[in-house]
Order: sequence, then C-alpha cells, then structure tokens
Amino acid sequence: MTLLLGVDEGTSAVKAVLYDADLRPLAEARRAKRLHHPRPGWVEQDGEEVLTAVVEAVAELLQEAPEGEIAACGLDHQGESVLAWDAETGSPLTPIVTWQDKRSQEVLDQVEADGLGEEVTERSGMPLDPYFSAGKLAWLLDHDDAVAKARHAGTLRLGTVDSFLCDRLGAGFATDPATASRTQLGAPEFDPRLLEIFGVPVDALPAIADTAGDLGVLRHDSWPMEVPLRARCPDQQAALAGAGCVEPGLAKATYGTGVFVLAHAGTDRPEPSGGLLPTVAWGVDGRVEWALDGGVFTAGALLEWLSGDLGLAANPAALVDAAGQVDDAGGVRVLPALAGMGAPWWRPDARAVIAGATSGTRPGHIGRAALEAIAWRVADVVTAVRESVDVEVLRVDGGLTQSDLLLALQADAAGVSVQRGAVDATAAGAAALAAVGAGIWGSTLEIGERIPTGERIEPRADDAWREREHAAWREFVERAAAL
Repeated sequence: MTLLLGVDEGTSAVKAVLYDADLRPLAEARRAKRLHHPRPGWVEQDGEEVLTAVVEAVAELLQEAPEGEIAACGLDHQGESVLAWDAETGSPLTPIVTWQDKRSQEVLDQVEADGLGEEVTERSGMPLDPYFSAGKLAWLLDHDDAVAKARHAGTLRLGTVDSFLCDRLGAGFATDPATASRTQLGAPEFDPRLLEIFGVPVDALPAIADTAGDLGVLRHDSWPMEVPLRARCPDQQAALAGAGCVEPGLAKATYGTGVFVLAHAGTDRPEPSGGLLPTVAWGVDGRVEWALDGGVFTAGALLEWLSGDLGLAANPAALVDAAGQVDDAGGVRVLPALAGMGAPWWRPDARAVIAGATSGTRPGHIGRAALEAIAWRVADVVTAVRESVDVEVLRVDGGLTQSDLLLALQADAAGVSVQRGAVDATAAGAAALAAVGAGIWGSTLEIGERIPTGERIEPRADDAWREREHAAWREFVERAAAL
C-alpha cells in the first residue's frame, strides 16, 4: 500500500496523519505543546519541545503503521514564528518567537521613524505589524547575546520553524516560497533591500526551494525508517490545498487558534487591497501560484481564554454548548483581540473587550457573543476578499467548524454559503502537496478532484439585515479598539 504522511506543526499541537494514496485517513497521532508568556505581549515556545513533539508523533505512526511504504511526507508549520539556532550543534539559541508575539513593535516603530515604513509596505505588500517574521528576527539580532555571538562566529542560523525542523531531522537548512512570503523579507525570493532595512543577514537564512518536490529525507534515531520529504509549507497554505482551493476564486477559512482566510488568486501576484495580503500559495516545478490572505488572530484562543482562564465553562466545547442554549447574546459584545487585530484593521495595539454585560449576563451569553464576534471578524475579511475575488462559497475547516451554531452565524454574517470540509484539512493538505511532489498525483489540480466536501450552510438573513448589523459591528470595533 502506498502511504502518505501529513505532519501539521500547528500553534498549540503537532498532529501527524497517515493516509492512503486517495487521501483516506488511516491513523493519526497528536502531541500538545505549550505556549509561554514570559512578559506581557511575549509569546514563546521551546524549540526542543516542538522538535520532540514532531518526533514522537511521527514515531507513533511509524511504529503502528499499516503495511506499506511511505511514499511521501508533507510538513506544514506555524507560518511567521521564528527562532535562532547554532549551525554546528543544532541547539536553539532562542525560544521560538511565535506569530502572536508583539515584542518587535519597537523595531517597527524605529523603521517608521526612519521614514522606511512606506518602502517596506510597498516592497512586501504587508503593513508594518509584529505578526510578520522580519521584525522578530531583527529584534533577536538586536537584543540576544547568544545570537550576536553566533553571528560573530559564523554559526548563526535564523528561520521559521520548518527550516529548524528540517535542519535537525536531516533534510537540510531550507524553506519554501510560501513561507518566505510570510516573513516580510520578500517573495518568492528574499529582497536584498528588505534584508538591509531589517538588518537580517542573508547568509543566516535558509535556502528557498519549491514547496513540493524532492526535498530530501527526514530521519531520527527513534524512527524505524527514513521518510521522504516531498512538501513543506505554512499551515494555512496546507489548509488551502486541503480544502481543495487549487484554482482562482476558491476560498477557505481555517478555524484554529485564529481564523485564516485564503483565496486562490492564480499565477500573478495580486495587488493588496482592503487590508489583505498577497501571499504565495505554493511553488511547484519553479511555478508560483498566489493567494490573498486575511488573518483573524484570535478565535479558538478566545474560547480557551474565556473557559480556562476566566472559568466560564469546563472547556471550549462546553462554552460553545452553553452558547447554543441562549437565543441571543443578551446585548453582550466581544472584541476578539487577545493578540491584536489583523486584516483588514491591522491594529496590533488592540485589546480584547467584553462589553454590554449586566447582572443578567450568563456564560452562555458571553459564549454566544464570542462566536458572533468570530463570525463578524471573518466577515470583515471575506468582504475585503470579495473586492478582488468573487466568493460564493467559503470552505471551512478546523475544530471550531464542528459547531453548527458558529457556521450558521458565519453564513449570515458573511452572506455566503459555508461548506464544511475536513476538520484536519491542514494535515491533509500537507499530504496532498506531498503526493504532487512525489509524482503520485500529476499536479495540484488533482488535489481539487480528490478532496471531499461536506454539507453547505446557506445564509438565512437578508442583505438589509447584514448591512445594518455589519455596520453596527464596525462601529463597535472602532470604539472598542480605541480603548
């Protein structure tokens, strides 16, 4: 049996899934990994812990795999998160500075003060925001003594998590053009001028190879075999493939720690508009395809915070259940901005807000308001996407999409049909791109032919309601984000 392996190195967990050659899941393994918050606005992970999570999840599958040959492995990763490590020892010099981390705001403020902000935005197509990798790398270069010593010694390596994992697991120090497009350092190749502005040495960065193709092998002493690496990309690009959005005009939204909306835009780089970002979808055989991207930085993380840290429910699922027991939010509004606000607002300084509570407010009302807020934030992005791409159906995936209430709210808020896909579209997309990279499937178009789609939820509200309520939502955001 020909087997495909998808490894999803997400923000909160690593998931590895084995598939057959038709992308039917056969087995899976999961390892949680911790987020650390050493200071307000700082969000870190331990590089060795992340590596161990990947190694253990893959080892579990390889030891219990059905008979057959693993013909291709696809690895996706958490996009903009970065770290530094030593080229000789492979040991991390810094923690992983995750995409939610805000410490690099001081770097971006200096870029702006130097009069270079407009040039960065024009060259990269991205606003100055600590979400992207460039500012994080510049901060590490400016503030970390171990990084400075390694740079002086010529042993410094800087990169996103995929390049660290591949370096440590034998596939070499490399990344792909889709990942490069998340750094704000240029894409599909690094831009010398952006490297100069942020002070990032190109010789410390990984090589850029195709997203799918012969990318080497992954190996570890605990694994019974080597694994052929045939795809490598950010998690949201993997989810785009896993949703079957492989042709222009198809759009997906992945609901995880945040919600990330991507719309396939073809082979020409799209002009950014409405607060959206041009991002590389993938590169195969030297041919790059593009997408429009809009990120909502807080979604599942909001429910985790409300249920766990604030104690409103036993867990996020229980809070979603409570939200389904009330008819409305009882006047409560929530601004989901635990990590600032992404597209189309781009307000890194925004804070989460709960407003409109009374003595009659119960956890279910706040839970319902949280789901409504997530739906409206996604609607903000979809509205901007529709300025460039005609979106009639939004394909959705991720754990939160198991909630019928959320998807009904989403269809009404965005005014589009919402089509439920696989909960684990990210791992499936990584495996699907690997099948293309291994030549098992002829092209990325074959991914769309093989990805199953589920039920469609149609909008129930009319356009007049949507226009009125979206305007009220925008007014609330403007006021709450200014607090």
